[in-house]
Amino acid sequence: MTDLTHPLATVPQDELVARAEADPLRPRFHFVSPAGWLNDPNGVSHWNGTYHLFYQYNPEGAFHHRIQWGHATSTDLVTWTDQPVALEPSEGPDAEGCWSGVLVNDGGTPTLVYSGRFEGKELPCVAVGSPDLLSWTKDPGNPVIAAPPVGVDITAYRDHCVWREGSKWRQLVGSGIRGRGGTAFLYESTDLRAWNYVGPLFIGDASQGDPAGTDWTGTMWECVDLFRAGQGSLGSAPSDGSPDVLVFSAWNDGDTRHPLYWTGRYAGDTFEPAALHRLDYGGRFFYAPQSFQDESGRRVMFGWMQEGRSDATMVEAGWSGVMSLPRTVTAADDGSLRFAPVPEIEKLRRDHVRLPGQMLCGLLEPLETGLSGKQLDLELELQLAPGALLRLGVLGSKDGGTSGRPAEETVIELRRSADGAGDGTLRLDRTQSSLDPAVDVEEKSGPVPMPEGRVHLRVILDRSAVEIFANGVPLTARVYPTLGGEHVSLAAEGTAQILSLDAWTMAGIFDGNRSLFP
Repeated sequence: MTDLTHPLATVPQDELVARAEADPLRPRFHFVSPAGWLNDPNGVSHWNGTYHLFYQYNPEGAFHHRIQWGHATSTDLVTWTDQPVALEPSEGPDAEGCWSGVLVNDGGTPTLVYSGRFEGKELPCVAVGSPDLLSWTKDPGNPVIAAPPVGVDITAYRDHCVWREGSKWRQLVGSGIRGRGGTAFLYESTDLRAWNYVGPLFIGDASQGDPAGTDWTGTMWECVDLFRAGQGSLGSAPSDGSPDVLVFSAWNDGDTRHPLYWTGRYAGDTFEPAALHRLDYGGRFFYAPQSFQDESGRRVMFGWMQEGRSDATMVEAGWSGVMSLPRTVTAADDGSLRFAPVPEIEKLRRDHVRLPGQMLCGLLEPLETGLSGKQLDLELELQLAPGALLRLGVLGSKDGGTSGRPAEETVIELRRSADGAGDGTLRLDRTQSSLDPAVDVEEKSGPVPMPEGRVHLRVILDRSAVEIFANGVPLTARVYPTLGGEHVSLAAEGTAQILSLDAWTMAGIFDGNRSLFP
């Protein structure tokens, strides 16, 4: 990612925070940094009953530069307390930034494995923490891997996945082999400091597919994450047949593309892929995901919701980047994954409204729902006839004219296949979401299983952050309405039955008294 410099980097701390808090597009119940720049989730974990979220952070301003590790804690995955910066650049191998990594439990000692950046390159480094994870000491032997594998022409080399397997530690480092494709290099260690190179776990083929496509695997794999989707641990035989999953974010020459995952089987020193899947139909708006298993046994994942507005606008606003809501990850019967917001976020629900079930039959004539808001949680149970299209409009603003159509509106569409097969399409139409001509309004869409036409639709709206789940298939995006509209509407083409519609206003999680350096 390109480092940016800007004269507003010298904005006083209080003013930077004030600018961020004043922005009406800033989410209120998703985690955001106090101000400045936020990107990848790091070290996500559940440690002695407390959830820890570390993240890539630049408190100097809303641009990517001199990256540190921000830190927040929670007891419920809903409300977060800012903690002191965990890692910041220092003389030596991370002088140009402490980049993405993970937290592991080394016999009771919290240990971070992260990418230190120096002289334009990233190499693995280690830091150990105090029992409360609030202070960290870097290992004097950093970097713990001195260079990428010898004799391999790499495109990039950074980001880590580390796990205990038997008596040894194993580590993946995201990379790419020039002329071939993305990869994850596998290493082994007894102490997290001295690492032996094993080889590439698996190598993608960048020559396959369309480089502009939503499933192109890229020339480098960022933020690799390997885990068992069901029972058992990595390297063991699965008792329930659940797949192993290799998650990565496809990257190409500085361009962050989209998160993907392979299902297959990890055994020995290799990963045998079975199928490639899109992880989130929002593409780069759910980037660099990282997951962990919490103390209840759930697999929980966070992702970085990038911005879709200009660098100058972000800098002026004083903030950039949103952390997704934490979502659970489960294996589906078809061998892919399903996702859902953790149920804990329901604590934020207020002012419940339930609309009676009804049948929509028409040519997209909007139905007045009486619902409105910028911070909403909507749950719908739907039955779609073959070929039917349901259209849910949010953040709508009336144009004041005679057409009756909104001047701004973000539209979620569900269409069942005309042949009545068990599938359909989820689509997010952002073409009318903003009057600002500079924001990203690219269409996002993908297939969704619709057995017998049934769909459970969940839409979580937090000002400029949108997370959509259709039968467990996610689509995450950003929108930037300029008129402040809150209108919610429904319409259908063909026959769509709304079996139930529940709506809640969502409470905020911050009190506005935050500091760049807690």
